[in-house]
Amino acid sequence: MWGAGAWGAGVLALLVAFPLAARDRLPDRLATHWGTGGDPDSSMPFWAAAFFPALLWLALAVAVLLTLWRTRRSAGGVVAPSWAGVALGFTGVTLLGAQASVVRANLDRTDWRDAGSVTVWVVVVTLAGAVAVGVVALLIGRRARVTVPPVAGPALEIPEGQRFVWLSRASNRWLHLMAAVCGIVTAGATVAAMGGLAGLHAVWSAAAFALATLAVLACASVQARVTEKGLEVALGPLGWPARRWAADAIASAWVENRTAMQVGGWGYRLSGLGTTVMLRGGECLVIRTVQGKDFAVSVDDAERGAALLNSLIGQRVK
Repeated sequence: MWGAGAWGAGVLALLVAFPLAARDRLPDRLATHWGTGGDPDSSMPFWAAAFFPALLWLALAVAVLLTLWRTRRSAGGVVAPSWAGVALGFTGVTLLGAQASVVRANLDRTDWRDAGSVTVWVVVVTLAGAVAVGVVALLIGRRARVTVPPVAGPALEIPEGQRFVWLSRASNRWLHLMAAVCGIVTAGATVAAMGGLAGLHAVWSAAAFALATLAVLACASVQARVTEKGLEVALGPLGWPARRWAADAIASAWVENRTAMQVGGWGYRLSGLGTTVMLRGGECLVIRTVQGKDFAVSVDDAERGAALLNSLIGQRVK
């Protein structure tokens, strides 16, 4: 819900702000449709061309958010339909690309009939970006579908040959917000470059903020999993990058309370305590490898994860 809300607000702001930023360089009416020959054959007043895509987006975003809210309530707050992210991602990028194309074609024209044509590469880039965002949203939705916390109660004995799995997730709302802000800036710089309002520096700015978005997003959530193979800690909504330790590579596991101040901040941190994935203060699952290196991750139900690892280590020793 937070991610969908941030994406909806960011796209809405860009759809409105982009044509307003170029108002002095646009005619009173904007060409909004082009015929088969590439010449404009339809137009809208500036205010309509600026706000109509935003109103379409607002209606879609509100409908999706309301559906998400009702679905999550009816399912006990644990289901996030994948189609919601696909709809918001694909449509948002498509509308932003269309808005950039309209502004670019009408830029520095005195009459809408003199507007330039919409080039094929702009359409291709827009559709490719929309499909890519939709696919990523689909993968994120599928990965986050099961979010039921583990049932409370001791279950430390592992019968010989029995398969098991322990799973716990954690996320940091503020890091997600920071990633959303970086993502909105990335989209704004990209649209400005596509619309002709900025030069090469906008492309470099978009690339830099895109890298920052990916880096922050990768540190904003974590999933820890213990199986008969050992421990896996996956970062980010797509579970990548990930670190894995086989059971015979772990010497011991325990629970330890840590704070962001102790490890040097939020996210993926290196300190005198070893490596820590710190998303919220409190209990952390800590392991010590046979090489004597410590790794900690702040997740719920860490005590059970440590107990299962120790039981697994004990079985391997036997």
